Amino acid sequence: MNGSDNARDHRPGHLRRAALVAFAVTAVLAASCSGGDDPGTATEATAPPPPTATPISTTDQGALDAVLDAGAAGCDELDAARCLLPVPSYRFTTPDPSTPTGVRVEIPAGQLVSTTGTPLDPEPWRSLDGFSPGTPMLTLLGDVDLAASGAPPIGDIGRSLAPESATVVVDLTTGDRLAHWAELDARAPAGQQVLIIRAAAPLPEGHRIGVGVRGLVDAAGQPVEPTVAFRAYRDALTTTTTTVEDRRPQMEELFAGLSLAGVDRAGLQQAWSFPVASAEALAGRMLHIRDDAFGRLGDRSPAFRIESVSESLLPPGIGRRIQGTYDVPLYLTGDGATGSTFALGPDGLPATTGATYPARFTCQVPAQALTGADPATPVVYGHGLLGSLNEANGSWVGKISAVNNAMYCATDWIGMSTADFPTAIEILRDISKFPKLADRVQQGILNTLFLARLLVRPDGFAADPAFQTADGTPVFRTGEVYYDGNSQGGIIGAAATAVAQDWTKAVLGVPGMNYSLLLNRSTDFDLYFTFLREAYPDPVDQQVIFGVLQMLWDRAEGSGYAQHTTTNPYPNTPEKQVLLHVAFGDFQVPQVSAEIQARAYGAGVRSPALAPGRHPDTAPFFGLGEAGPFPTSESVLVYWDSGTIPPPESNTTIEDSAAYAAACDPVPEALRGDDVVCGDSHEDPRRSPESMRQKLLFFRPDGRIEDTCGTGPCRAAKAFTYGF
Repeated sequence: MNGSDNARDHRPGHLRRAALVAFAVTAVLAASCSGGDDPGTATEATAPPPPTATPISTTDQGALDAVLDAGAAGCDELDAARCLLPVPSYRFTTPDPSTPTGVRVEIPAGQLVSTTGTPLDPEPWRSLDGFSPGTPMLTLLGDVDLAASGAPPIGDIGRSLAPESATVVVDLTTGDRLAHWAELDARAPAGQQVLIIRAAAPLPEGHRIGVGVRGLVDAAGQPVEPTVAFRAYRDALTTTTTTVEDRRPQMEELFAGLSLAGVDRAGLQQAWSFPVASAEALAGRMLHIRDDAFGRLGDRSPAFRIESVSESLLPPGIGRRIQGTYDVPLYLTGDGATGSTFALGPDGLPATTGATYPARFTCQVPAQALTGADPATPVVYGHGLLGSLNEANGSWVGKISAVNNAMYCATDWIGMSTADFPTAIEILRDISKFPKLADRVQQGILNTLFLARLLVRPDGFAADPAFQTADGTPVFRTGEVYYDGNSQGGIIGAAATAVAQDWTKAVLGVPGMNYSLLLNRSTDFDLYFTFLREAYPDPVDQQVIFGVLQMLWDRAEGSGYAQHTTTNPYPNTPEKQVLLHVAFGDFQVPQVSAEIQARAYGAGVRSPALAPGRHPDTAPFFGLGEAGPFPTSESVLVYWDSGTIPPPESNTTIEDSAAYAAACDPVPEALRGDDVVCGDSHEDPRRSPESMRQKLLFFRPDGRIEDTCGTGPCRAAKAFTYGF
């Protein structure tokens, strides 16, 4: 299955702590590289010795000194263009034997300065022992022609594993080559286009990663020149600079690891290494508040209050709407309002004083469930970007609730809800404030888990008359609960699903993983990008910022939890089965981010996924096997095609693409949303009758994922054609 084997081999259950010793020593790799299963048959592979050390020339030493003099303390000398390039890097860590990786992140002071003169505050990032599993790997090498250089594109990820690939990503812990693609920042002007290397699946937690770049040429076909600092390491040119010489053993380890993966150091133009954060650093806070909160709850349901019960002016097929609040232990400062952050205890973990957060809820009860003859299926619903629980009161949720006899209940994704819009703008103007989002979202995930507990236990909602028929029968089934979320509800919902103890089946609608990947490709971010660009106008800084923010965002979205969802679950957490409903040509959540998520889950693709030639990739579905046979208990990605134009290969939106301009400029702008080709497909899958039926069959105690689309691709009509 191409790269999917790599993704599965790197599950966190296979983690081992790696000492930072010279990788040039003999390494036993044959078993993992050749597929042999007998450790006794492994052969030893040894990296060649480094070149003979030679003193650096006076000219080069002067050039190196100039670079170091121009930079601040802690900058990376490998890339003279920016202090924080290349990134991520071991240069931005400090030793800490108390962490699983042996280091702690230390971003240099005075970096990423906003137009108001405010630099990034490194303190929140010091809680991490490595970088994001979904991190973009960035360096600036000038006017590079990636196509002429033979770099692997997004449309042919398999080329990244070819011996001659211009970019190489190696797991230095295991020796494996890792699948990826390379792209230039298409939003930046020439000369400021960062080279972005993106992994095709999450990087394994706690592992050491090496990146190598070679054979790159510029627009004139000339080889890209390495920096003087990199030449000093690559060519064993000894310097009089202490910081450079102190780093040399680590660079030799990197060169040896790359060599064992078939990469000759002599041809490298740039190379660096970095640690990936451990599972403890990524999910430790969320798991702590989950376990602490449910420990306080004990063998009972959360306290709740019914504030309104309505049986009129509801969507067709809905017989009752119930709204109120419920209590969740509070781990945020103050009253937990927008802008609050975790109240950290002496151990660095979130602490509660015993205060509670009054989380809001809304539930829609289908009319047929009120008869008592057929109790509804309880489903937790996750709303979209900066929305609210009121999305669950809308016509679409009303439709599926009525059709599937399912009681959909929702709460606010606090941290990224309507109330958090002002805080989001504040963060875009000063990224040091990002913990205000990441911390509050984790409280929001906990709130969602408490909502599920109210549904699954008989002493929860089911015990209240508002959730009963006239004769006292509960209007929904207890003992089971499921998750269904769309857009942001599929993104944050992925994190919630990974840590959920009360549901094991989730549908993530129009989902994606890794905000640092999807932001530039999403039309949703166009508005917010205006504020970020005002505060941080430099396009190089912007790409670095995406990677830096991802490190904290991992704690609040699927990227930080994916490796513990369908396999290798967290302690006291069941494995999950996940159904990914992906909109082809999605304007808001790019489909590539959903394919990365599917690789992380080991999900197969429902086939035929799309009509022949419809997918823009030259070699589509890299690392993703065919799902089935159906019905299946495995996780599955299903593409829903409603005719929308395919996405571009670049880190831009569909609306920015040349293909969109050619097809849609002739269509009046006011009519494009209702055009089959030019209209966004984001809302389409959830309205398809086949999609609803697939959920109906899945959301049962014995339910499995069924193929409801017949012999061809799964198709959906445009949202505007449904009337709900």
